[in-house]
Amino acid sequence: GHGLDGVIRARRDRVVGVVNGIDEATWDPGQDPHLPARFHRGDLSGKASCRRALLREAGLIDDPSAAVMVMVTRLTEQKGVDLVLAALPDLIVSGMQVIVQGTGDPATEAALTAACAAYPGRARAWIGYDEARAHRLIAGADFIAIPSRFEPCGLTQLYGQRYGTLPIARRTGGLADTIIDDDGQTPARGTGFLFDQPSAADLVAACRRALRAKLNSARWPMLVDNA
Repeated sequence: GHGLDGVIRARRDRVVGVVNGIDEATWDPGQDPHLPARFHRGDLSGKASCRRALLREAGLIDDPSAAVMVMVTRLTEQKGVDLVLAALPDLIVSGMQVIVQGTGDPATEAALTAACAAYPGRARAWIGYDEARAHRLIAGADFIAIPSRFEPCGLTQLYGQRYGTLPIARRTGGLADTIIDDDGQTPARGTGFLFDQPSAADLVAACRRALRAKLNSARWPMLVDNA
């Protein structure tokens, strides 16, 4: 609230929040010119092509048993990049392939580059921002990580859902407003996976839940369709 939290709460009878939206023409997997293949809710075959192309572009192993998680963000403490760094060894062991694109704090850029280099074929860091690549990352991934410490709304999770790429996010701000946590029940109603504490352990636990869902051939298509 930047100092206005108390004022806004005192006027809660007159103040409402409006959730961010995205440009559905720019972020449309059925017409996106940046993708190697197009897809839509009724036909996701092109998404599998985008996944294979992304792994080739990133120099990662095409492992059908693994899940691809991307992060497209500013490399700052707010965005929780340090949580991904701390969690990376456990994520790789659990069966995640991780790709991060971003720019920001120089020390974080260096740490991220070194951490991903330690897992050739399993992790990749792209320092800098490339709009076309951001589209390819979101289209080709299974999951998109948004472990923010705070987030007034955020757009990345909405891009991910639009492309059938489920967000794994901290339950804060607009992320909590726009993602329905998968509770493991049937029928599946979730549109992503939420965790509470800004810790590597909570992030890893959410990722493991997401991986179990991905391996459930009956459940996974429902979650993607919901998103």
